[in-house]
Amino acid sequence: MKEESFEEYTEDYDGWFLKNRNVLESEVLLLRHFLSNPGKAISIGCGSGLFEHLLKTEHGVEIGYGVEPSKAMARIAQKRGIIVKIGTAENVPFGDEEFDTAILNGVLSYVGDPKRVLEEAYRILKYGGYAVVACVPAESSYGMLYKLAELKGGWDHPYLKRIAPKHPYPIEFVREARWCTVEEASEWLKEAGFVDLRFAQTLTRHPKHSDNSVEQAVEGHERGDYVAIKARKP
Repeated sequence: MKEESFEEYTEDYDGWFLKNRNVLESEVLLLRHFLSNPGKAISIGCGSGLFEHLLKTEHGVEIGYGVEPSKAMARIAQKRGIIVKIGTAENVPFGDEEFDTAILNGVLSYVGDPKRVLEEAYRILKYGGYAVVACVPAESSYGMLYKLAELKGGWDHPYLKRIAPKHPYPIEFVREARWCTVEEASEWLKEAGFVDLRFAQTLTRHPKHSDNSVEQAVEGHERGDYVAIKARKP
């Protein structure tokens, strides 16, 4: 996403999740599924640090470091106890082999060169370390709904009002995104050198009903609207 969008709509990011608390907790649990022992962990594109804060306070998972291009977002993340460096996912301002775990939560949808991003994640990981990539797949119900909202110019279209959630994702963030498929993300990870890919998914109901209750993560990726991939640096 363009840095200006993050700067201008910073409050809308947390605001959407706080209106969709069950979606938020379901996505946090998806990350938790693959973060049982993260060691020294970094969040690439940590945003406001909302997910990292909840992983620590509610699930005991410490993510101490972050990278974020938006200074406005970074300030909020720092207040939540994360050591944040201003930088991009394509050029992570940390040294080689510093981290046990690299988390890329939603980042691939908002960067110009996702292959380069995963190469950077590979570079900063120790050998045997893991990357955890989470995204809205292009082929999912959410991915297709977001694409339709973009094509219609927003959420005010009568048809979208019938099928969209009560509090849809801000159109400013939708316009900036490029939703990749699970297959694409998997191939980019392999090309970067990662092995032993594992998949987990959440938000298995239609987007209109996904905030009805919290979902536990389940293995696989065929029916989830939010998918995580864990991959090892050999």
